[in-house]
Amino acid sequence: MRLTTKGRYAVTAMMDLAIHEQAGPVTLTEIAASQQISLSYLEQLFAALRKAGLVHGLRGPGGGYRLAQPANDISIARIIAAVDEKVDVTRCGGDENCQEGERCLTHTLWSQLSQQLYDFLDRISLGEVIQWPSVQEVATRQDAWNGRENRGSPGTSASPQTSTKNLLEV
Repeated sequence: MRLTTKGRYAVTAMMDLAIHEQAGPVTLTEIAASQQISLSYLEQLFAALRKAGLVHGLRGPGGGYRLAQPANDISIARIIAAVDEKVDVTRCGGDENCQEGERCLTHTLWSQLSQQLYDFLDRISLGEVIQWPSVQEVATRQDAWNGRENRGSPGTSASPQTSTKNLLEV
């Protein structure tokens, strides 16, 4: 699967932002420390996320980043796409040139799997994921380690068990 560090870090950073933005803008320095992601790498990711309309920055004292839309309106697939990542398990990146410039025997199988993965991630919102008990547990632990206040998160009543079950039934 071609989901690289770039896509994973973008999702991780957006989750951190969504969990902590209730009390005000969140700095990239806070996210970098909490998630152990390089500040310069986060700056690159947030430039792409800003361009995609998922976050907006506030300058000056007390500045940082906020979500540009409610967390429930941002799908995990949109975050990955915003940083130019593709959810693709084909050998050729979907170009159908996997075997000597032509489509290989298994191309359609892997292409359909790629579409299923994308559809799955597109049906999961950032707001939903940050409400999962396992995510809240990790965020609380990270905040304690970093002396950072868990500022709360925008609510949804979805649980991971219900949501995953519903997504898999489609």
